[in-house]
Amino acid sequence: MPTYEFRCHECATTFDVRRPMSASSEPAICPDGHTNTVKLLSTIALTGAAGDGASMPVGGGGGCCGGACGCGQ
Repeated sequence: MPTYEFRCHECATTFDVRRPMSASSEPAICPDGHTNTVKLLSTIALTGAAGDGASMPVGGGGGCCGGACGCGQ
């Protein structure tokens, strides 16, 4: 079951709520009982275990200065 992060506008507490994806947009009550809360956008980190032989690509992207546009030359 996914965990969603919320912040309370009244007491500034950040808290997690585990609920099904079908209920992800439902309001949450903070641990102090306040109802004026907002769901925060979460980020995830993709990492491999040390020594597992997996590698993550680094750099690149083909932006102007990372590509072939000739800037900085």
